[in-house]
Amino acid sequence: MARFHQLRVKDIKRETPEAVSVAFEVPPQQQPEYLFKMGQYITLKLTVNGEEIRRSYSLCTAPHEMELRVAVKEVQGGKGSVFINRNLKVGDTLEVMTPMGTFNTVLKGANKKHYVLFAGGSGITPMMSIIKSVLYVEKQSTITLFYANKNEDSSIFKTELEHLAASQPNLKLVLVYDAPKAQMPELQCGLVTKEKAKALVKASACEKADEYFICGPGPLMENVKVALEELKVAKEKIHIEYFTSVIEAVDKASELSGANVKAKIKVIQYGIETEFPLETTGLSILEAAIEAGVDAPFSCKGAVCCTCRAKVLEGKVKMNANFALTDQEVEEGFVLTCQSHPLTETVTIDYDA
Repeated sequence: MARFHQLRVKDIKRETPEAVSVAFEVPPQQQPEYLFKMGQYITLKLTVNGEEIRRSYSLCTAPHEMELRVAVKEVQGGKGSVFINRNLKVGDTLEVMTPMGTFNTVLKGANKKHYVLFAGGSGITPMMSIIKSVLYVEKQSTITLFYANKNEDSSIFKTELEHLAASQPNLKLVLVYDAPKAQMPELQCGLVTKEKAKALVKASACEKADEYFICGPGPLMENVKVALEELKVAKEKIHIEYFTSVIEAVDKASELSGANVKAKIKVIQYGIETEFPLETTGLSILEAAIEAGVDAPFSCKGAVCCTCRAKVLEGKVKMNANFALTDQEVEEGFVLTCQSHPLTETVTIDYDA
């Protein structure tokens, strides 16, 4: 069950002119709650100019490294990323939510698999966790990483990745730059279009890989996803970690249509039940729960981060959008409460599930 704890900033590293990585000190009594899987993220509660904001960032370390570290790239006009890059200091204390996320797969020492990773920009962050985890656990598995950036200077973890690739024969690193400063093969220059993604996969003999992971800017993720589908890669082999770049699309989603139900909502969190009325066309269940005094977990409110995930125990709801839950989770009754609206007169939602 996700919850916030006060954690001290232990270390800040300048990774590129536009990005830092931040490590947190986890007290011994809270360390079991901060055990994580590769590819997961944490949510930070920040106060910027008197305003409370929440931002989710992927962990860039592997579980065996026993370090809780995220990388944050400064985005122009981004409240959270600008604050972290320019104002956060070692010794500061932040409220940090326990790890969440399903951008991973089960690793087994006996596996002999081929993983293909497509990362763009700061989408490399969860990939670092995945790469180091696979290399540590699955000695017989191989990884091909396609990493796209504007140029060499903007590539987060470039030096570390090059060292890893040089020392680990099971890791193949393919760098792609929009505008490289040095001469590069033509295939590794320019934006990652659908056709370029297909060409990269074919050139590196990755058509028959066991699993594919995609994380980065929206256009890159969509282009790679479509390319893999056209190459007949099975849907269950493709894992996508969406960034908040898709939130704008969620905000523009069509309004709910159909009957307007006046529902009685029951929310369970920490074993405490809270009830309140809510109409289908009203607030989301998350927003209504917060107004009713529930300390419901959330971060992006855009169907991306999965922080507000809960299980429907009774009744039915409709989600406006879903970029985070798997088909299996939806079948099991899990929803993103930031996108959920009641369709029946009684609905019971359990955040503890």
